[in-house]
Amino acid sequence: MSAKVDLYNNAYGNYAAEVYREIRVETYGQDLGQTSWVTSTESAEIMRSLEIAGTSYVLEIGCGSGRYAIHVAEKTGCRVLGIDTNAPGIHNANQLAAAQNLSGRARFEICDASKQLPFPDSSFDSVFSNDVLCHIPGRQALLHELFRVLKPNARLLFSDALIIAGIVSHEEIAARSAVGYYLFSPPGENERLLETAGFRLLNVCDATANAQRIAGRWREARSKRAAALIAIEGQENFEGLQCFLATIQTLNQERRLLRSVYLTQKPGTN
Repeated sequence: MSAKVDLYNNAYGNYAAEVYREIRVETYGQDLGQTSWVTSTESAEIMRSLEIAGTSYVLEIGCGSGRYAIHVAEKTGCRVLGIDTNAPGIHNANQLAAAQNLSGRARFEICDASKQLPFPDSSFDSVFSNDVLCHIPGRQALLHELFRVLKPNARLLFSDALIIAGIVSHEEIAARSAVGYYLFSPPGENERLLETAGFRLLNVCDATANAQRIAGRWREARSKRAAALIAIEGQENFEGLQCFLATIQTLNQERRLLRSVYLTQKPGTN
């Protein structure tokens, strides 16, 4: 299926709908507003890997509904700024922060990360991005910008679920990229781009199994609620998303498409 389908506007615009909440809980085990391939265990590990403390100022690239960024602020006491190009997501995020009296520590802005970031040099103690860099044109330029806005010794963590490790057909590429703009990359490319940007690579974790697991659970949870979702999304969009999720599950299971998590650090000043 090559027709474009809507994942993010539906997910963020209908964030408060009970059917979407149920799907998130069944898919991930908890509701953090997720639309990524991050398991609950991986979510907790992000905060530890980035060494986020109460004094930290953290940037999330592609914050979506904002719920995970708010969760980070709640758990650590840090300040978080989330950016995204999706207006319903940003609106929802700021509403959630206000409802939980966390607007002073978690705020959200519409911002296109493919452009120069509107932040001063050395602004942030850490940056993270869950399965979002694959949506952003110009990855090398973005990594240079993230290097610029991070403080010395600060850490960057991001995941890439579109590393091609086997033969993938044009039909599979079309289905896997049906929900928006995507960049697919070969093994080793992210490592090369990080080094060019000046980062020191601390760890690379193979999280392909997480994506496979989440895609299967998500597809099954949606299938159980097909009638309610079709009433919201329409038949064509519902089927398109089911095809999207089924394709991810197959490609990851067969390890023709991989997902890796990169933990890096901006070197300190001498």
